[in-house]
Amino acid sequence: MTLIGRLLICTVTVMCMVLPAKLTAQRLESGPQVLTFFSDVDDTEQPYGLYLPPDYDPTNAYPLVISLHGAGSNHRLNLRRVFGQSNADDETDVEASRYFPAWEDVDYIVATPYARGTMGYQGVAEKDVMDVLADVKGRFPIDEDRVYLTGLSMGGGGTLWIGLTRPDLWAAIAPVCPAPPDGTSEFAPNALHVPVHIFQGGADPVVPPDGARRWVERFERLGTKVEYTEYPGVEHDSWVNAYADGQMFDWFDQFRRDPYPDRVRFVSDRYAYNTAYWVRLDALLPGRPAQIDAQFTATNRLEVTTDALDGFTLHLTGHPRFNPDQPVAVEIDGQRLQAPAEVSVSFSRRDGVWAPVAYAAAPGAKRPGREGPMREVISSRHIYVYGTAGSPTEEELAVRRERAERAAEWSVYRGPFWGRVMVFPRVAADREVRPSDLEDANLVLFGTPGTNTLIARYEDHLPMHLIEAAGADYGLVYVFPLGSSYVLVNEGRPWWDKPEVSGPGSPFADAVPATQLMDRQDYLLFNASDGYVVGEGRFTHSWRLLGRQAAQLQASGVVFVNDDAISLQRARR
Repeated sequence: MTLIGRLLICTVTVMCMVLPAKLTAQRLESGPQVLTFFSDVDDTEQPYGLYLPPDYDPTNAYPLVISLHGAGSNHRLNLRRVFGQSNADDETDVEASRYFPAWEDVDYIVATPYARGTMGYQGVAEKDVMDVLADVKGRFPIDEDRVYLTGLSMGGGGTLWIGLTRPDLWAAIAPVCPAPPDGTSEFAPNALHVPVHIFQGGADPVVPPDGARRWVERFERLGTKVEYTEYPGVEHDSWVNAYADGQMFDWFDQFRRDPYPDRVRFVSDRYAYNTAYWVRLDALLPGRPAQIDAQFTATNRLEVTTDALDGFTLHLTGHPRFNPDQPVAVEIDGQRLQAPAEVSVSFSRRDGVWAPVAYAAAPGAKRPGREGPMREVISSRHIYVYGTAGSPTEEELAVRRERAERAAEWSVYRGPFWGRVMVFPRVAADREVRPSDLEDANLVLFGTPGTNTLIARYEDHLPMHLIEAAGADYGLVYVFPLGSSYVLVNEGRPWWDKPEVSGPGSPFADAVPATQLMDRQDYLLFNASDGYVVGEGRFTHSWRLLGRQAAQLQASGVVFVNDDAISLQRARR
């Protein structure tokens, strides 16, 4: 074959390979639609609503609004709501979810996560919101300094929670009749550079206006730019007014994020939220709020005050008041230090004295991804594992399996919010757990060393166990890190069993079993027929029990505390 012939064949081959791709390439239409992302929590496709502006141009960077729906709602309805589109007269939410009406276009991209339905915006749902944000940024050009967050009711609470725990992501946030989860107010100081507009119905019987007013007062005391709009006589549907005529987009138009503010004030009680702007918290005690207030006073000069913090890092590159050719002078809690001008400058405190040295966590200590509490186990990929050891009868094996299946029942009716929690984790027998599961999934283990081979495998590394003589009313549940993942061990009675005697504040409410772990600490010992809680708390930074904690558990007469567990864990590392 001649050279020309070979060239012609190659040309035709390349064209055949390229042309179909061009002909079949998809281009999303402008306007409202639904996309999905793949969730590694349970290997499912999860939906979110999306709006693309008219004449979308992939060469331009667009502002983005993330909007969070309320209880009993969904991503499709919420995409309508944020554009001011209520249901038609006599139209149910089910009927309104079936289509998108016409509305006035805006030059924004808008995304509305489904976030598993009605479960608030912590745990898996919170991860979904962040996954949607990442998915949108991966698909479309987004202006990082014009990303906004809003939501209504449960979603208004989620707006406060996600907006305050990650303040450097947002140019502004707008909660509507917000119902935030407990503990959100601790993060209020983080909104120093995040303008907030709260909307509220003055006659709201579901989320009373006093709560919104207290948030406004709190922000005002802290120096946050906050606006408040209360609609007299309006009940819980204040979003109809708040989102009418596209005014939310007009409000967002005013603001751009400053990625390098001169001052960073940041509070956190966990490593999961340890960064804001150019500051990172390196050493805190999970469960106890730590605070830093860092401010440039001149080029390469900073003043820093801290509370409950033993280590932090300043990422200075890119800041207009950082000169890489000069050393950095930092005054920390009144102590003057000097550090070389580097991309990142770290400091740690020992015996009350700060030094320009990076914090080094002790082997086995709590750190990002290994800090607890129990909710962290079920906030990402996890498997419910029942035991097959001990030669159980078919009936006993069925009871063990049914317990794990009950724990994995996220998708059940939840009562007053008319919603379902759509999470679908795996259930497996101990012998079915694969090496890959041990590497990339948290394990929820049911049983004892005698009934579950995985608990037996890790027995020497685990901090405690129920003794064999413990009565049938006792239950022990705790989280512990093993390798790069967590195990959550439940020995004895399952954590969701209702006690025969339940006092005020009992966590055994009618709810999805897994969600009852959301407010638990690192460990819990209970007696279902005698006042419920015997002992509950957090492990120390080195995953130990304090002396009084261990004494309290041992005094129950039903718990063996393994004092050597942390030493064995260190040796294993």
